[in-house]
Amino acid sequence: MASVMDVNANGTSTPDVRNTASLGDQEKGMISKGDDLGSLKNSCDIMLKKKKKRRNQANPPVTMSEMNDMLLQNCASLLAMKPRWSSVHDEKLLDIKAMIKNAPIVRADRELHVPAFRNISMFKRSYDLMERTLKIYVYKDGSKPIFHQGPLKGIYASEGWFMKLMEGNRQYTVKDPKKANLFYLPLSSRNLELSLYDSNLHSKQNLVDHLESYVDGIAAKYPFWNRTSGADHFLVASHDWAPYETRRALRNTIRALCNADITDGFKIGKDVSLPETYIRVPRNPLKDLGGRPANARPILAFFAGQMHGPTRPILVQHWSNKDPEMKIFGPMAPTGDKGKPDYIKYMKSSKYCLCPRGYEVNSPRVVEAIFFECVPVLMSDNYVPPFFEVLNWDAFSVTVEEKDIPRLKEILSSISKKRYLELQNGVKKVQQHFIWHNKPVKYDLFHMILHSVWFNRLNQIRR
Repeated sequence: MASVMDVNANGTSTPDVRNTASLGDQEKGMISKGDDLGSLKNSCDIMLKKKKKRRNQANPPVTMSEMNDMLLQNCASLLAMKPRWSSVHDEKLLDIKAMIKNAPIVRADRELHVPAFRNISMFKRSYDLMERTLKIYVYKDGSKPIFHQGPLKGIYASEGWFMKLMEGNRQYTVKDPKKANLFYLPLSSRNLELSLYDSNLHSKQNLVDHLESYVDGIAAKYPFWNRTSGADHFLVASHDWAPYETRRALRNTIRALCNADITDGFKIGKDVSLPETYIRVPRNPLKDLGGRPANARPILAFFAGQMHGPTRPILVQHWSNKDPEMKIFGPMAPTGDKGKPDYIKYMKSSKYCLCPRGYEVNSPRVVEAIFFECVPVLMSDNYVPPFFEVLNWDAFSVTVEEKDIPRLKEILSSISKKRYLELQNGVKKVQQHFIWHNKPVKYDLFHMILHSVWFNRLNQIRR
C-alpha cells in the first residue's frame, strides 16, 4: 500500500500576503519573490467540484474507496506552496518526515490495535517524534467568548475540551513563538455563532468578516502567518457552519472540523476530521463508559433522534416498527425520564448503532457508539471519518450508503458472527482514542487530534 506520508495537503490558490510591517528587509524580499500560484490548476479541487455537481444531480456520492484513493494518490501536490522565507523548523520537520517514512516495522503492539491503523509502524514513529519535537504557540489575541472559551458540554464540546487542554498544556506549548513549529488559533465556532449570528438577517457574513478581521490582526502583529499564509496554523471547530466561516480567511490553515464533508471544501491530507463528542457530564466525561459484552447484545440495530436532514426520515419510514430486531425510533426522551425508553441502554445493548447524517454529514452518534462499545454504522455519504489519515475504519465500523437504507437489515445480517466479533473488539480497542480525560493521557482524543494536525502538517512540508 502506498505510504500516507507521501500525501501532500491541498495548497493555496494565491499567496496571502498581509501586513509586512513586522518583517525584516530580507523577509520582505522573499515575499516579493514568492511563487505566483494563481495560474496553477488544483486538480484535486476540480475533481471535488465535479463530485459535488454529480451529487446535486442525484449521481453517486464520493465513496470511501475514492476517499482512500484521494489520500494515497497525492492529488493536491501541484499547489503545495513553499514558505516565503526559510525556517530552521522546516529543515527539522523534513528530517522527521523522512524518519517516519522509514519507520521500523511494527507487527504487534501492547497499547494499540494494529488492524485499526493504516500503517501502525508510521503512526508509532510519528507519535513518538511528536511527543519529543512538537512545539505550539497559542495566540493570546482575541476576546472571550469567541476566543479562549469553548463549550465543555453538549454536542459542540470537542472544540471546548481541546481548547481547555491545549491552553493548559506545558509539554507542547511555548511562550516564545519563534520556538514553535505550529500555531494554534483558539477559536470557538459555537460561541462565534451564539455571539454574532442574527437570525433576523439570515446571513452569516458578519461571522466571516469577524474572522477575517482577527486574521488581519494576527498578520499585522506577527510575521508567522505571512511566512506560510497560515499553513502552519491550525484551528479546532465543532459547529456545522465552521467550514463556511473559515473557508476564506482561514482557508490555508489545518482545520480540524466535525463537519468533514469531502464535497464541501474539506481537504483530505490537510484538514482533520474532528470527532463530534457529546459530553453529558463535564466533571466526569467518562461517565457510563462501556457496554454489554458482544454476546449479550440482543438488538441488531438501533437509532433514535430528531428528523434532521433528508436521510433520517427515510430510515424511520423504512424501519420503524417493522422488525423486532431493528429498534428504530424518532426523538427519544433523555436518559432518566421515568417510563421513557433509555437511549444509553439501547446503545449498550445493540450490536450495531446507526449513525445517519443530519442536516450535515457529521453525527455525535459515531463517537457515542464507540463510547458504548457498539459497532458504528456510518450512513452519511461524502463524510470523511475522524482521523482518516491514520485510522482504518474498516476494522471497527460498517459503512452503508444512504441509497441502501432499504437493504439495511440484509447488509447487517450478512456480516458473519466472526466478523462482528472482530468489529466489536476493534471498537473496544480504539475506544481509548475517542475519549476525553481531565488530564490528557497517551493516545487519547486530545493527543489524536494533536497528532493528526502534526501528521498533516508534515505531509505539506516540501524542499
